[in-house]
Amino acid sequence: MRKWRATASLDRAKEYRRKWEAAGVKIEIVKVDGIFKTADAELDYVFGLAKALGARAISTEISKNDEEHKRVGAFADKHKLMVGLHGHATSTMADWEKAFSFAKHLGANLDIGHYVAGGQGSPVEFLKKHHARVTHIHVKDRKSKANGAKNMPFGEGDTPIKETLHLIRDNKWPIQATIEFEYPIPAGSDVMTELARAIKYCRDVLA
Repeated sequence: MRKWRATASLDRAKEYRRKWEAAGVKIEIVKVDGIFKTADAELDYVFGLAKALGARAISTEISKNDEEHKRVGAFADKHKLMVGLHGHATSTMADWEKAFSFAKHLGANLDIGHYVAGGQGSPVEFLKKHHARVTHIHVKDRKSKANGAKNMPFGEGDTPIKETLHLIRDNKWPIQATIEFEYPIPAGSDVMTELARAIKYCRDVLA
């Protein structure tokens, strides 16, 4: 795979992009698992692929290793493409701020539900301080750490979804909001019904 990636043409990726854009869909974020373990040539391929698809950022899990952030950050700066580091409930603002210090194009894929469930305070404050570094957010509703941190149907948890979406909208920040469906499906319902409910909740709070 490494040998193939070093020489693979991006023409098929560009054609893939054209088909989706013709259908009215933009590929804004490309998720890349295991990016910190890839060889240099592979990293160049990954960034080239993301650009060919029309993405404005790559997403990957945040690391606990400073050297990994420094290395990938150097490639992000080289290619002038943001890498949104995705954090879970244990990730703090300080973790992201440390990563930001290593490269101009290292940013945050902020999961507002995880942030609340981890007892990190309000994601609204994170966005106010670091919105220029936030590539996109994951939207889910979770209880706070003090209240059990459970995933909940939208509108039933402690996550400030309304305030977060209003903040992005009112400031016209170029931050994509992606619903990440994770709460247990209630009896008698199904995934599509609950996803439609989550979308409606977001639309209603923005109305």
